[in-house]
Amino acid sequence: MSARSAGQALPALEIIDPGLQTTVQDYPGRRGRQALGFFPSGPVDPLGLQVANVLVGNRPGAAALEIPLGRFQAVILRAGLIAITGPDAGVTLNGEPVPLWEAVSVAEGDVLSCAVIRGAGYRRYLAVSGGIAVDEAFGSRSTLLVAGIGGHDGRALERADVLDAYPAGGARQRRRMPVSLRPHYTDSWEIEVLRGPHADPDFLTAQDFEDFLGACWRCDLNSDRTGVRFNPHRFQWARTSGDVAGGHPSNLLDTSYPYGGILAYGDVLTILGPDSNTSGGFAVIATVAHAALSKVGQLRPGRDVVRFREINLHQAAAMQSHLDQLLDPRHFETV
Repeated sequence: MSARSAGQALPALEIIDPGLQTTVQDYPGRRGRQALGFFPSGPVDPLGLQVANVLVGNRPGAAALEIPLGRFQAVILRAGLIAITGPDAGVTLNGEPVPLWEAVSVAEGDVLSCAVIRGAGYRRYLAVSGGIAVDEAFGSRSTLLVAGIGGHDGRALERADVLDAYPAGGARQRRRMPVSLRPHYTDSWEIEVLRGPHADPDFLTAQDFEDFLGACWRCDLNSDRTGVRFNPHRFQWARTSGDVAGGHPSNLLDTSYPYGGILAYGDVLTILGPDSNTSGGFAVIATVAHAALSKVGQLRPGRDVVRFREINLHQAAAMQSHLDQLLDPRHFETV
């Protein structure tokens, strides 16, 4: 039974311009399904989605919209609160500028418009009070495009789609995230990684791993929710071939992949995104720290460059602890 037929949700948004590939996502997605071939899906920038939800009084992981490149337009069908997080300005309500990282009151008939992101960053997140109401698929409302499940009919939004939202609970308190706590967007990123299971000395040479950390990697235009690809680079490798797994040294017999793993597809490195495949036959030379995944979600294909910095488990845990604190509503301002 759908949320609307059960009497739990009412129409909240009608899509006028869906943009490039706007999808419904929740956090943390469909965890625990990797052995069945499902990466979690969910937001590519987890911080952006969770903060947007907290701003409007939702639980942090409630379903919201992920808007790549920023372009989007919709009519409000129900009064309440909305919040948009992410980079750049260019968001209006009935033609008037709307602040980002802040809850905004909306009324039935209002028109929300988001322009293309011109500066640094790549994805915006839109939360509505109560949370987007779509049916769960394998324990999550997140859209998995490659399988056509979850979200709104398992696909990206289209013109004239109508999205429901659950009733907003509690008082409608408007919140704002202080400027000092908001992420910084750039076109030149430093992303923290942990050494992977197929790094040196068995797969890469020590010099290869130094080169990996020292090089400046450009995001390929062919990057999406499946993965962020980088410019080709020829490593020396610690072995001459993949032996029984194949001719290239990056080849190995099939193994499981971690979300955020950095794969060497031959001479091409790829960060595995939330909609990627869960196993395969290529070396995982590093893994992006979980707290740094939000940076990956803001990499702009064809433009941004990345340097990787190695950290240890204790540093990764400290980063995650800091990120968790950012979601505490007590750190937000009341508007």
